[in-house]
Amino acid sequence: MKTEPSKLKRLLSVFIHRASGRITLVLLLGLSSSAWAQPKDTLIWLLRDLPPLTIFEGPEKGQGVVDQLMPLLIAGMPQYDHTLMRVNRARGMQMLREESFTCDPSLIWSKEREQWIAFSIPVFRVVSNGLAVRQEDQSVLEPFLVNGEIDLAALLADGSKKLGAVAERSYGQLLDAQLKQAPTNTLTFHYGNDALGSLLQMQRLGRLLGVLGYWPEIRYLARQEHIADKELVFYPVKGTGRYLSTYIGCSNTPQGRQAISEINQLLRTLPHERLAQAYADWLDPERRRDYLEQAKVFFEQQAGQ
Repeated sequence: MKTEPSKLKRLLSVFIHRASGRITLVLLLGLSSSAWAQPKDTLIWLLRDLPPLTIFEGPEKGQGVVDQLMPLLIAGMPQYDHTLMRVNRARGMQMLREESFTCDPSLIWSKEREQWIAFSIPVFRVVSNGLAVRQEDQSVLEPFLVNGEIDLAALLADGSKKLGAVAERSYGQLLDAQLKQAPTNTLTFHYGNDALGSLLQMQRLGRLLGVLGYWPEIRYLARQEHIADKELVFYPVKGTGRYLSTYIGCSNTPQGRQAISEINQLLRTLPHERLAQAYADWLDPERRRDYLEQAKVFFEQQAGQ
């Protein structure tokens, strides 16, 4: 049986139409799958052993405030592959200065750092830095105490006392400025992985009068070094507020700035009360209530801006 030419043309037309539809579908599926298969950018998170924010070892390992924050950040940013990298403060600052896709979840803002770090909105509040000294050295500080606070500028200007600090760490704008103006012989900066613990040991041996830092961190690390709480006294620094904000900072590159934009959106949805309570658990009982109240007021004001 022969097929007429006109009918043959119609059959060919239908076949070509259907075939082209299938080919188009296959191509679309192929393009779609290739798009899904494209590798994600890898975001490197720089973590330091910074109790009570991040805790690398000991019975409280992984229970710090930032330790609890990281799973929330990673889950909220599925567009990236996430890598956690342990670094000391100096190495972390070096990587943030480089053309890399890196972020640090526990930074203090400073105007100087803002030139090369893209900062997020505030993440949570921490107790301001101060000076820890041994009980037996309290009398040495008496000439520099004002209403229970240490006049750090006067102590440094005196030039006869040596203090310890962690290299490349920001202690807040006021303290940073005072440290920059200090005579070089009054400060010992430590660059190692266990910088603060090493400084506390130097203090115990009488090589340092005091160590700068956050009291919850100093107290935690002192215990790791077998230094009892009663052996140390902590003094706030005159002129500093009671609390500081912490921030997430990323390398100031197009990738880093894009990540900060996405992080800010995520931070606005995260439960600040949960992070505040996690931090408050590390404070002395008499400080917890004030901290929680002040943190609540701060973030309510932030939300209204």
